[in-house]
Amino acid sequence: MSRRACFIGFALTALAVVLPQSQAAAANAAEMNIYMLGPHYEGVLPRCDDRSVTDKVAARFADKEATFWSLFSPFPSNSLHIRGYEQVRETAFRPWAGNTIPRRFCSAIATISDGSRRPVHYSIGEDTGMIGMTWGVEWCVVGLDRNWAYNSACKLAEP
Repeated sequence: MSRRACFIGFALTALAVVLPQSQAAAANAAEMNIYMLGPHYEGVLPRCDDRSVTDKVAARFADKEATFWSLFSPFPSNSLHIRGYEQVRETAFRPWAGNTIPRRFCSAIATISDGSRRPVHYSIGEDTGMIGMTWGVEWCVVGLDRNWAYNSACKLAEP
């Protein structure tokens, strides 16, 4: 009896591996009963020059400079921060396919605490903030993306 059960188990496992899997399978009973509708984006995002957006970019930039990059600076107390913005403009709104996360792409000239003026590119994404409850911001200051997270000159922060 034990050999027969092992053989049947092995055969069913092999059959499951060999059979092609459907990419668009129907919802199972759990999915149908938990009310999973999928994402429904509205595309309602703050404007590029909204103070809450620019303040969030400035705060996160100052935090990054103070907690990480100042460790490698010969003058750690002189961490950089953004003092203000000029020429704030929208560069794109929902530039990708219709079902992707709505994003507003923006660019501005930031005045840095060291006296320099640098381009800053940022995007505001719907439901990309804290645990998906609100909008979030991704940003890059040209020339100060020291780990090249957005490539040289922040090219990947633009649409």
